[in-house]
Amino acid sequence: MDVGGGDSGSVATPVQQKAHEAWRIYQHYLDKTTPHATYRWIGTLVVALAYCLRVYYIQGFYIIAYGLGIYLLNLLIGFLSPLVDPEAAGGSDGPSLPTRGSDEFKPFIRRLPEFKFWYSMTKAFCIAFVMTFFSVFDVPVFWPILLCYWIVLFVLTMRRQISHMIKYKYIPFSFGKQKYGGRSGSGPRAD
Repeated sequence: MDVGGGDSGSVATPVQQKAHEAWRIYQHYLDKTTPHATYRWIGTLVVALAYCLRVYYIQGFYIIAYGLGIYLLNLLIGFLSPLVDPEAAGGSDGPSLPTRGSDEFKPFIRRLPEFKFWYSMTKAFCIAFVMTFFSVFDVPVFWPILLCYWIVLFVLTMRRQISHMIKYKYIPFSFGKQKYGGRSGSGPRAD
């Protein structure tokens, strides 16, 4: 008898087989969306707009919107942050951001890659949308206070993130291919 949960002798039920097959199909189509970033983000904007319209017309579920906003802010910080934080890394041997012009170019590697950022954001909007159909989540709150508090959190967090970017001289976005200036001399260099 296989108590350890190994593959030898384990038989999946038909329900488990169907669930696994459905997951494989879902994963296949999710993988196919990877190169189509523009269409993925347009789809996310449509889902976000549907959620916002639902909250606006219902005039409720503000606590869900606040929780969603905090979660999205957390995702944004992960998206804008480098994989290895220069403050925490100190003198480690891992990859680090160049801090001087003479340092070797190292590409910016995000703590949260774009695809995971998009996927987490889309899932969050879908979950929040579904939660608006259950009245147990409609907690009565004074929404202007939540909005003001979220704006304060956003401003303080972004200020800290931007000062971190300035201090360690990194930009988490790339706009096309980088252009390099030519040499000032006109002939081949003699060493």
